[in-house]
Amino acid sequence: MAEMVNVAVDAMGGDNAPMEIVKGAVEAINEDKRVKVFLVGREPAIYEELKKYEYDPSQVEIVHAEEVIEMSEPPVMAIRKKKDSSIVKSMYMVKDGTCDALVSAGSTGAVLVGGQVIVGRIKGVERPPLAPLIPTTNGVSLLIDCGANVDARPSHLVQFAKMGSVYMESVMGVKNPRVGIVNIGAEEEKGNALVKETFPLLKNCPEIHFIGSVEARDIPAGVADVIVCEAFVGNVILKMYEGVGASLIKKVKEGMMTSLRSKIGALLVKPALKTTLKSFDTEQYGGAPLLGLNGLVVKTHGSSKAIEIKNSILQCIAFKEQKINEKIKEKIILED
Repeated sequence: MAEMVNVAVDAMGGDNAPMEIVKGAVEAINEDKRVKVFLVGREPAIYEELKKYEYDPSQVEIVHAEEVIEMSEPPVMAIRKKKDSSIVKSMYMVKDGTCDALVSAGSTGAVLVGGQVIVGRIKGVERPPLAPLIPTTNGVSLLIDCGANVDARPSHLVQFAKMGSVYMESVMGVKNPRVGIVNIGAEEEKGNALVKETFPLLKNCPEIHFIGSVEARDIPAGVADVIVCEAFVGNVILKMYEGVGASLIKKVKEGMMTSLRSKIGALLVKPALKTTLKSFDTEQYGGAPLLGLNGLVVKTHGSSKAIEIKNSILQCIAFKEQKINEKIKEKIILED
């Protein structure tokens, strides 16, 4: 029998808490019996939401936390002062081994600070990056970093490439994943100081399959499996990706309603179109893991609905079963 994966879920984090958070957690445990969720937050509110659903009670536990860290609060101060908050309590559950992972749609700053200060970095990891999966025409690519380290150094980006390669190979099943660095051109001599200094380090790194520079327009085509960049660039790419995707979907739907002929055509292509558009919905791939910590921390969008919470919880199974942290430790030790 497979070992149970225990996931702490910040039930009070995000715009749609606790309703969508609890719903997503219930959907996750109903889909996979290998998961137990610990819903952390205000017990009365969580219990009221749980009453709406049918589920195996042995797969759910409520952990009361009275305080909530708001999105607008300074993250360092909030982590220090709000010890009875859902984020802080969840972090300590990962730190002490009660849970294997944490999923939160709450304050990104608090999650990043708590991950490093409470859960702690794997020895040798300089900076833990946020690494979401983004849809491409070939499947998905890992964008690393998308928001954790806006002032990264070349050595950080090399570690990002190694950790991202481990994740794509072990969790997503991509053999010898292709690694590219985001640049303004394909030529090796192009780019800012960070890219120019990092390029030869990646090129001479035997532990990754480096393919060179990747321009932003080529990312949706799936030219690389691991997209390496510092957080400022990564966050711009991610937000643009999501915005353009949402706009295109809206325009396609509007175009299909412009005339009787287009409406008839829409009915004919609806099943195939629905499948195609679904593959470009970022909610289908769960949240962004904060790689390089002593336990798994997954950050989802603040506006997450149940489907993204569910998928974020389920992605924790592969992370544990494939022993991602152990493999990252091996990669980092090799460089020392």
